Order: sequence, then structure tokens, then C-alpha cells
Amino acid sequence: MKPSLQLKLSQHLALTPQLQQSIKLLQLSTLELEQELEKYLLENPLLEREDDVYAPPPPEPAAAVGEGEKKPEEAEPAGSIGEEDSWLGEAGGDGGYANSSGSFDDDDNDFQDIQAATTSLREHLLWQLGLIGLPARDRTLVQCLIDALDDDGYLTLSLEELAESLPPELEIDGDELHIALRHLQNFDPTGVGARNAQECLVLQLEALPEDDTRTLALRIVREHIDLLAGRDFTRLKKFAECDDDQLRQAQLLIRTLNPRPGARYAVLDTRYITPDVVVRKLRGQWAVNINSDAYPRLRVNSLYARILSRQRGSNLSGQLQEARWLIKNVHQRFETILRVAQAIVDRQRQFLEHGEVAMRPMVLREIADALGMHESTVSRVTTQKYMATPRGIFELKYFFGSHVSTEVGGACSATAIRALIKQLVGAEDANKPLSDSQIAELLGQQGIVVARRTIAKYREGLGIPTVKLRKTL
Repeated sequence: MKPSLQLKLSQHLALTPQLQQSIKLLQLSTLELEQELEKYLLENPLLEREDDVYAPPPPEPAAAVGEGEKKPEEAEPAGSIGEEDSWLGEAGGDGGYANSSGSFDDDDNDFQDIQAATTSLREHLLWQLGLIGLPARDRTLVQCLIDALDDDGYLTLSLEELAESLPPELEIDGDELHIALRHLQNFDPTGVGARNAQECLVLQLEALPEDDTRTLALRIVREHIDLLAGRDFTRLKKFAECDDDQLRQAQLLIRTLNPRPGARYAVLDTRYITPDVVVRKLRGQWAVNINSDAYPRLRVNSLYARILSRQRGSNLSGQLQEARWLIKNVHQRFETILRVAQAIVDRQRQFLEHGEVAMRPMVLREIADALGMHESTVSRVTTQKYMATPRGIFELKYFFGSHVSTEVGGACSATAIRALIKQLVGAEDANKPLSDSQIAELLGQQGIVVARRTIAKYREGLGIPTVKLRKTL
């Protein structure tokens, strides 16, 4: 063997800075894209946003470019560039499922509709503390208890742990903390300062006018809360020594209670989603358009561009090229999202027309093959990108899913099966709810062969409790 020189001609893909930037922008969400563009705007003086000047519109709807047609070549930008759980389930029972037969329903519970408050729970309680004439030492102890409450109004520390956390020189004993806790538990909202859900419900029942229903409800909550949570009504009637009507009235009273008294004072961290594309039905066809609110309008500063056109070899020439690359890549990003979204809509028309039960099974490769893209590119496009439809806002990933074979040789998507399970359970007899095996049989009658364990998995994913917990009195 001896060293030698050989000339070899080959082709390979080079990740140029422009291509790397294009891939990076494609996988960013709308919020991340805005943050990334702000960084570019700060670093590059030649790049700026368009405000009150004319800018070319975002890419045209993808429907104008057929899947088999070639796209026109992009022109080089010049001049002004502008491409642009229910509470009982938490205690061990219902699990938050809603039905029309009178069982626990999240939509019917006012305490679930929590609104962001301008006054916090702590401020509300301290305001009440200032209205009562307690000695300074007792007021300090009540304030310590208020500081130990969680967002739902529960005292998460035991009184012994709280006493140990206080300075030893105060010489706080258990009796003083118990008295301070009783003061706190008399504050509004009723049930605040409870150490568990059972105590919270007891406090609220004790505040109600006394009658037979309230007495029975108080006994059930104090002594048989586990039976109520497990819907073991037969044993509950036996131990509580009541009939069906009495138990039903007590159960209805317990449902009116609020196991999270402090939640309505919690300040919610609301997150808003800006959809990347909007779907509308025009002249009988579903068309996708870029959401103008999500499309950033950028341009090259015309003054700097004219100066650089007269000066050769300026240090800003590289930044001018970078600005043009960024504008072109942003435009290409939205054009790619638009093409993928239109391809999804073309295949999921039945979903837009009839809902989840009409969702067809689809995988990333199907869209990739139709558009001549790589599967990884479609994955980047569909992650954290959102589509606004007449049926709501969905992530593009939502339209992809596994499938189950049918008896006739077709396929049914997992989303459609979940919707069918939800429909069957929603229409069931509350006194004789459907088991997982019965649901599997009903789907089998429609030609959809699904195993019982698969039904159980989908049911749990929908937050639907077991047949025992769905059974009403």
C-alpha cells in the first residue's frame, strides 16, 4: 500500500446558515417566533417591523396551489420587503364525569367556574381579621394560620408543626392555636381553615339552618364519607338508617357545598393561543388562510439599504443579507404551515362537517408523501401550531392518530372511538350504566372491533369514571 491522490465527484446536503435558520424558525411556536424576531430586531439595525406602510399580503391559501402543481419561483425581495374533577372524585369517588341524569356535573357546579379575582384570599381574610376585636397575640396567631393556607383555603400544616415553626420565645401552646383556628374557621368563605375536605364540608353544613336533611347530611359526611364517595348507597342507607328519598335529599344538599372555598380568590394564569391558520367554508369548500395577527410583517430599512447600495464593502452588507434571509425564511415558514394545514383540512373535511365521530385516521407520512416533504418536516410544522376552525382551536397534531380496524376492512380513528364512547355513556341509563364490555359490544355492532381494555383506556383518558361510580341512586 502506498499513498495516492484521487479525484472524486459526489453530492451531499450542506446545512448552510440560511437553511439552519429556516429549520429553526419552522419548529418554533408563534410565541417563540415573536421572541426570536425581537432578538433579531435588536441585533440587526437593517431589520424593522412595518407599521403603517403597505406590505405584500401573507401567502395565498394553499388551495390555490394544487398538490400536484409546481409552486411559482419566489422573487428576490427588494426595496420594501414585507412577506409576510369534581370534588367528590378527589375524595375518592366520581372523578368529574358529567351526565344528564343528576350525577355530579362539572358544568352544574358553580364553584368550578372560577374567575380571576382582584382580591386575594389572604387579603380578604386579613380584612376580616381587622374588623374583629381580638387581642394582639390572638390576632398574630390567626395571621400565622392565614399565611399557612393554600390556594383552596386549606391549612396544609398540622397545628403541632405550625407551633414548632414559631419562635420558641413566644411559648405558643396547642390550645392557643386551636382557639385561633376556630376564629379563622368563622371567617368568610365558609369552610376556610379546614385541614381536609371532610372538615371543610362539615364546617359548611354546621353553618346551615338545622333541619332533618342537614342533620342526615352532617352524619353522612362525618361518619360515612367513604361510602358516599364510593356510591355504595345500599350500605350507606343501612348505616345512616334512612330511605331512598332521605338519602337523595341529603346527597343533593352535599352537592351544593364548596370543597374549595378559597379557589374563587385564586388569580389564574390565563394562557391565550393565537392560531397560525384559520379555516373557513367558502362556496362549499373548506379553505385555509394564514391568520394575519400571527404573521409578522418585517422589512429592510430603506434608508440603510440605499446607503449600502452606494458603498461597497461596508460592514453592514452582511447584516443586510441576513435581514433578507430572515424575511424570506419567515415567509417560507408560513407558506409551509399553510400547505400542511390545507392538506390536513382536505383529508379531514368530515370532521369539520360532523365532528369528532367523523375523524379519519391519519399519519404524518400521508401528508409528507402528498406534499413531497420529509416526515420530520411535517412533524415540526404540526407541533405547537394551531388551527382555528368553526369547531374550535386545535393543534395540528390533533388531527393525527392511531386507528382501529373495522369488520369491513376499513379503519376508524382513535379520536372517533373516544367520541363514540362519550356519546354512549352520555345516553346511558343512570340506574344501569354501561360497562366497558357492553360498550365494546355496542361498538362491535357498528363494525368497530375494540378490546375491553382499550375501551377502559379511552374511558379513563376522557375522565369518565367506572360503571360503579357512574351509577346513581
